[in-house]
Amino acid sequence: MKIDSLETLFKQELKDTYDAEKRLTKAIPKMVKAAQSEDLKTALQEHLEVTKNQVARLEQVFGLLDAKPQAKTCAGMKGIIEEGEEMMGQDAEGMLGDVALIGSARRVEHYEIASYSGLIAMAESMGNEEIQDLLRQTLEEEEETDRNLEELGEHLLEQTDSDEEEEDDEELEDEDDEEMDMEDEDDEDMEEDGEEVDDEEVEPVTPAPAPSRRKR
Repeated sequence: MKIDSLETLFKQELKDTYDAEKRLTKAIPKMVKAAQSEDLKTALQEHLEVTKNQVARLEQVFGLLDAKPQAKTCAGMKGIIEEGEEMMGQDAEGMLGDVALIGSARRVEHYEIASYSGLIAMAESMGNEEIQDLLRQTLEEEEETDRNLEELGEHLLEQTDSDEEEEDDEELEDEDDEEMDMEDEDDEDMEEDGEEVDDEEVEPVTPAPAPSRRKR
């Protein structure tokens, strides 16, 4: 397709963003299922509803341009989602899986923030304030979601560090207990050896006869 005007470029970018949001409505439920933390599950579930509203908002933008809502494959979002699904397939211990999941979710948010910022800049140049207002609402939601994910990620990292410290303390305690057990065993062995020596019969030592002296 030939891009011969700003409005044509805007529509192409709009179709790309529309496809990205539609893909996320299918990807986020998988992320909710993979999450271990209830806080993360709740945050993702809430953002799913926000994303559905964002899809509807984009359809309003299409309407303001007298265009039918249409998606154009968003290779960028497709790749980010595939990378996230690959991560979810890995065997991560404890909250480490959630930390990685948040990383994937934030990559999504950063991509969307860049997309909406670009659309807003073009809408400003086109002089369409109504479209600008709709897109700014979504941009603010994406920025808020990114901040919330950042805070949640920091909380999970602190929790992970705390759990690791507790495990290290438990390992040190186990090592100390093993050393004490070994010392007790050594003391018992020494006591047993002493008892064996006491039980042995000690033969009396007969003194040697003094040498006799001859008279001269």
